Order: sequence, then structure tokens, then C-alpha cells
Amino acid sequence: MASFSYLSILVLCILGIVSSGHAQLQLNFYAKSCPKAEKIIKDFVQKQVPKAPNTAAAILRMHFHDCFVRGCDGSVLLNFTSSTGNQTEKQANPNLTLRGFSFIDAVKRLVEAECPGIVSCADIIALVARDAVVVTGGPSWNVPTGRRDGRISNVSEANADIPAPTSNFTRLQQSFGKKGLDLNDLVLLSSAHTIGVSHCSSFSERLYNFTGILGTQDPSLDSEYADNLKSRKCKSINDNTTIVEMDPGSFKTFDLSYYKLLLKRRGLFQSDAALTKRTTTKSFIEQLVEGSLKEFYAEFAKAMEKMGRVEVKTGSAGEIRKQCAFVNS
Repeated sequence: MASFSYLSILVLCILGIVSSGHAQLQLNFYAKSCPKAEKIIKDFVQKQVPKAPNTAAAILRMHFHDCFVRGCDGSVLLNFTSSTGNQTEKQANPNLTLRGFSFIDAVKRLVEAECPGIVSCADIIALVARDAVVVTGGPSWNVPTGRRDGRISNVSEANADIPAPTSNFTRLQQSFGKKGLDLNDLVLLSSAHTIGVSHCSSFSERLYNFTGILGTQDPSLDSEYADNLKSRKCKSINDNTTIVEMDPGSFKTFDLSYYKLLLKRRGLFQSDAALTKRTTTKSFIEQLVEGSLKEFYAEFAKAMEKMGRVEVKTGSAGEIRKQCAFVNS
């Protein structure tokens, strides 16, 4: 009996150590260690984003790309260093057009000045993404904090794990499923395309080279919309500089217009069009369009919070970077 009690205590102690090393995210994680952190971040976002409204879409995209590679651990922020010789996620094809790194660095400097070595870069991305969308009039969502920063960033993992705009439905389902996200999450998180812009290179094959033969066009793309894109925006398959609104006429507003365009076969990317090619996802889109903006915001909020928990590092895993672009020495 005594030996059983001793064993029970030993097991409980081990479990306690394990659980403390893998603490879950929680709201107001920094309430005691850096009580002003979230207000500092929010105030900076509220001041700066109105000067550059596209920042909201840029940081939201960064958050998505970060979470899909090694989880939401800030690994997307790491720079290439000659000491390791490894190309980082920044050099991956999907990330070559990512913007907002200097914005995150500026926030990190402010937070470090208040509480050195306390707030992670991974949490800063998540908080800035939410606060920036709110500033543009979009939905809010809970951002539990306590993420720690990863020490590894690999270009090949980013190329493999981030869904490309050319993805078909099967590829999207696999990519999201691998991260514990379901088809509803896929539809909801894709609605981030309701704000922001894209380069022609992300979808020009739909206009000029869909079957691998120059001159072929994606038949699932509305022909009038395609003609407009070719005549006014992306005038050749080699255009890598022109930018196009992802949600034409409404690209600064977080609304249901994106879904309405999908149902008219006017989604800009193949990955957008793919959402209407399965009954389950198309019917969910129709349900969202028929519902209210408030209902959509509530569903989007749940999907964002779920994504923000993907493969996070907590407890003693990872580190709290001093500079977001470099691991601690």
C-alpha cells in the first residue's frame, strides 16, 4: 500500500512536470509578466494601420503562413544567416510577396522596451493580425497568448506546407486537415481574401496557360471577368508586378462580397474556385451568404482562434526571441 502511494505521488509529479512544460494558451497570458503588452500593440496598430490599410491583409496572410509551417511559432519571421547556411521560410515561393515584417519588428521593439524578453514574436503576429483587421472595420476574435518562438525555419517545409493559390480541392483539404482544420475552417479562413490585393503571377496561368498550352483559359472562371483581367490588369503571362484586388470593388471591406463572387465564378485564384466544386463547401458558402454579417463574423472568429492554436509551442519549448528575425545567440 505504501509503495503504491509512493508510486502514485511519483506519477503525479511527473505528470505535473509534463503538463507545466506544455501549458495551454490562455487569454491575458501576460497580465502579470507584461500587463501593458496588449495595449501597447493595439495602440500602435490603431495609429499606424489607417495610414496603410493594406497592412491588415498583409499581417493576416503572414499569420496564416506562419501557422501552416511548424505551427504558430514566428518561424516565418526568421532571416537567412550565413552561420547556419539554411534558407528560411522567407525564401519560400509563397512567402516572396509577404509584407509586414518591418511592422512586426516595430511592434517588437516597443514591447521589448516595456518588458524585455517576455512577449513572443509568435504572439505579436497573432495579436497584430486581429487588431489590424478590427481597425479596418472587420471582425474581432479571441487571441489566447503564451506561444513561444521556434528556433527552426526551413524553406522546403514552407514550400511543401503552405497551400498555393493554384491548389485544387484535394490539395486544400489535405493541407488543412494536416493542421487539424476541417472544411468549414477552409471556407472561413479563405474569406481573408475579401481584403487585400494579389500579384498577377499568382493566377495568370488561369488566364493564359491553364492546361499547359499557351492560350488556354480556365473554363471555371467567368469569361467576362477573365476578359476584364486580361485587357485591364494582367496583360501578359509574364506580368509579375501588377497588383489586382482580390475582392473587386470591396477589397478594403471585410464582408460577404468574396463569397458572392465565388458563386458567380469570379474567385481570383484556383484555390478560391475549388471551394465551389464540392457540395459540402459550396452549400456552406451559400449558407454564409444567406446569413448575416454578424453570423459570418462569429464563424470567422472561431476559425481564426482555432488556427491560432495550431501546433503552438508553450511552456519551456522554443524561446522568446529578442529580435524577431533572429534566434537568440
